[in-house]
Amino acid sequence: MKIVEQIKEPIHDEMELFEKKFYESMSSKVALLNRITHYIVNRKGKQMRPMFVFLVAKMVSGGKVNDRTYRGASVIELIHTATLVHDDVVDDSNRRRGFFSINALWKNKIAVLVGDYLLSKGLLLSIDNGDFDLLKIISVAVREMSEGELLQIEKARRLDITEDVYYEIIRQKTATLIASCCALGACSVSPETDDTEKMRKFGELIGMAFQIKDDLFDYGDARIGKPTGIDIKEQKMTLPLIHTLNTVSEKEKSWLINSIKNHNKNKKRVKEVIAFVKDHGGLEYAEQKMKEFQKEALNLLAAYPDSAYKSSLELMVNYVIDRKK
Repeated sequence: MKIVEQIKEPIHDEMELFEKKFYESMSSKVALLNRITHYIVNRKGKQMRPMFVFLVAKMVSGGKVNDRTYRGASVIELIHTATLVHDDVVDDSNRRRGFFSINALWKNKIAVLVGDYLLSKGLLLSIDNGDFDLLKIISVAVREMSEGELLQIEKARRLDITEDVYYEIIRQKTATLIASCCALGACSVSPETDDTEKMRKFGELIGMAFQIKDDLFDYGDARIGKPTGIDIKEQKMTLPLIHTLNTVSEKEKSWLINSIKNHNKNKKRVKEVIAFVKDHGGLEYAEQKMKEFQKEALNLLAAYPDSAYKSSLELMVNYVIDRKK
């Protein structure tokens, strides 16, 4: 059995019902919108976000979910989808998960409006049902994701970011969404308890580990996922590179910065940068940090009684670290 299927096993029924509810939550009186949302639903990915919502809810409550859990999962997926549609416009990207992006098929103007529509549907789903506690969790996530993107754009131009700034960027850009899924799951079944904050922290730690793993793929030789050196070509500051920049001599540092700024399209030079970072312990350092986040996340789960849901969440944490793409 594939690992993702194994993780999904204890929430199989909930995920099936969620898919129906999620599709319904997108419906509109405008035929064009329905065509586009139908296209979105039919090219879904692994659905990690709703899986986190249901697994956390069931672990915290001893196996129960309620309507709020389904709404929370739908809202997070609506808002996440809205941000992806907008991201593709911002990045001028024509593909998403191997399919054409919305902007590639229907142009930017329609893609921006569809993103806005999904965002409003998500907000209204919470408001109409009085789920203000859930809405707050999601709204904080949207704010932080936007701030994280802008912080990265602001800092990337200078290529001299510190490790702390890097953690802040990935915490906001990547980890905050997984954190809000886990907080939502807990809050939907156990409002006004410290479970929500505990699970938010748990999700944040997984998100940090997930992003560092992504950074490491850029240095891998395996032809899986994204091609190697793509972050360097795009002048993205990743942890292996930041660590290396902070530990080498001034001369080596200016060679590295010059390579990334002015020679990032030169395949030979990009290969040299990758080799340099590897030789100076950048990968080992990033792996060690990733494992620290993983360990901290597993420690937070340890406080909960054993269950199929807890086992799936442990599997999920390890999958984030061990995945091959």
